[in-house]
Amino acid sequence: MPDNPLAPAWLRSPQDANDFAPDVWPPSLTRDPDGVATIAGVRVDELAREFGTPLYVLDEEYVRETARRVRSAFADAFERVGSTAEVYYAGKAFLTTDVARWVTEAGLRIDVASGGELAVALAAGVDPARLGFHGNNKSAAELDRAVGIGVGTVVIDSEQEVARVAAAASAHGRTQRVRLRVRTGVHAHTHDFLATAHEDQKFGVALDDVERIVADIRSRDGLEFVGLHAHIGSQIFGSDGFAESAARLLQVHARLLSGGAVPELNLGGGFGIAYTTADEAEQIESLAESIAQVVAAACEEANVPVPIVCFEPGRAIVGRAGITLYTVGTTKAVTLDAAGAAAKRLYVSVDGGMSDNARPALYGADYSARIVGRTSAADPVLVRVAGKHCESGDIVVDAEYLPGDVAPDDLLALAATGAYCWSLSSNYNYLPRPAVVAVRDGAARAIVRGETIDDLLARDLGARHSTATAFPPVREADVPGPLARAGHHPGGPGAAPDGGHARHEAKEEP
Repeated sequence: MPDNPLAPAWLRSPQDANDFAPDVWPPSLTRDPDGVATIAGVRVDELAREFGTPLYVLDEEYVRETARRVRSAFADAFERVGSTAEVYYAGKAFLTTDVARWVTEAGLRIDVASGGELAVALAAGVDPARLGFHGNNKSAAELDRAVGIGVGTVVIDSEQEVARVAAAASAHGRTQRVRLRVRTGVHAHTHDFLATAHEDQKFGVALDDVERIVADIRSRDGLEFVGLHAHIGSQIFGSDGFAESAARLLQVHARLLSGGAVPELNLGGGFGIAYTTADEAEQIESLAESIAQVVAAACEEANVPVPIVCFEPGRAIVGRAGITLYTVGTTKAVTLDAAGAAAKRLYVSVDGGMSDNARPALYGADYSARIVGRTSAADPVLVRVAGKHCESGDIVVDAEYLPGDVAPDDLLALAATGAYCWSLSSNYNYLPRPAVVAVRDGAARAIVRGETIDDLLARDLGARHSTATAFPPVREADVPGPLARAGHHPGGPGAAPDGGHARHEAKEEP
């Protein structure tokens, strides 16, 4: 089929709109002989029936294996240049107690950026010494808690924070390891909202101020300065930005050695993944090798030994492991003018949207989608997947090709939703947040239960009664066509009568 003139230049009409693009979807995602997709051996239609849609699905073994692979890649690369590397999982990408256990069991440390994320890591049983604590505005209570429980490293983000961390250390009689976050002026080639190393932004201190602030840190009895930290952005492909950032940091690092030890250098994270066939993410082994070589070269030029180098990937570990399942509600064809000729786009509306995936609205992020409850021989058509929110900008996938017979009640999946989807989710329009299900070796288990409308109203202090019967069950006789056969309630397959997700509370672990 020829490409639709309304499609973006990078998007090509596929030969088979049933195929899952390699390097975009989880490797364990395949189709059964009847055309239904399975992930880690679990059928997606069974997941939808048990847990409802929308539904976040996470391939547990892929997260574990990727964490091990990232750790080994950086450890091996830096061993070859005479040093070592430490990898912190960036919890902001996706953090639950289960995920915290998976990554720490794979040998990673965890970077947290709030008291809440700290609490999740501690609830998972993570050794506080293996945690790094980030944030540009940590509260006094957060710092007191972090220092009090023995958090491994606090990343100081401003000159004012030096005294605050020192006060917490003194109050608890501890010596607190700290890094200093620096704005290097290096800008990764990503969306402006994702670039965090500009001079005009909220994170870190200016390079020119580093030596003065480090002198202040070193003058405090309760603080141990261990190194500099920088983060150049997110969804980065290649090592050029890391090379330039490391070179600038190491010039200051070398001068700091005259005043004491500087054992570490933290280069942050932001390694990109493929969301669509237009993305070409570098293999982590080659990326680690490239960064190790440029850091070693910069150290040689600065005449300093290669320090312990730390990294903070999040998306690169959990992003590709996740998919989101939706149920198609309505479809709507529109005819538009394209260079003087009529062209058609099909709007496909699903039962979620910007409340479970804010990235398209925030960043204009692109995603890949497929019909996963069946296969189709229909020719592919250009579609725009829309959410159900009362916003014209509630677009889940701006442009994709799906089979032309996509219809209500189809199951649709989005690829690479493991990072920054659940963690950015909201209750906009009073939609309950979806459940999170882990799949592994043919079995599925909920690791975060789906919310119900009762959950939402429980926080509303003006609510006077339960809404458990606000949406009475839909009688099968009242529902025509395939919805009746699927046994739907409002809110998607498997949904409870109140519009939330049906739960089997007796099966929940305490």
